[in-house]
Amino acid sequence: MALPGLRGAEHLGFTVPDLEEAHRFFVDVIGCTHVYTLPAMRRDDDWMQEHLNVDPRSVVREIRFYRCGHGPNFEVFEYEPAADQRPQPRNSDLGGHHVAFYVDDLDVAVAALEEAGIRMLGAPTASRNASEGQRWVYFLSPWGMQFELVSYPHGKQYEQEAEVRLWHPARPAE
Repeated sequence: MALPGLRGAEHLGFTVPDLEEAHRFFVDVIGCTHVYTLPAMRRDDDWMQEHLNVDPRSVVREIRFYRCGHGPNFEVFEYEPAADQRPQPRNSDLGGHHVAFYVDDLDVAVAALEEAGIRMLGAPTASRNASEGQRWVYFLSPWGMQFELVSYPHGKQYEQEAEVRLWHPARPAE
């Protein structure tokens, strides 16, 4: 059964250790636009556990929303550190993740990140098989979260015979 009325991913939410550092990264380095902010959130009941699956006494210091190009938006949380706070997951860990940004020119984007002092994880890699035509590279935010740049300006190999194509931020209506 499909989810009735599904339109697509509206936002990605994640927690950062320092919202000011994250703000500078998203706005000054990546080029996102800060849209609005929500104030601190704390509860004396079980609302936080019931609705967010966190300790009921967790405190959200602030939440900021960003628009980054052609979607999805980012909802970025800063919580007060908890005694049982877990480390940043790797891709191989359960819950491991990364956020990929599509760019028109991978080499130009890599040079900009390097100039900003961002740690790149290796050199750009050319994909093979169904993803042939794509190049990508991972990088780390200042707090260690994994991100990726990806580009395939002439499409990917799988598109030659595909009935359905993956969503593409440079062609959001297709």
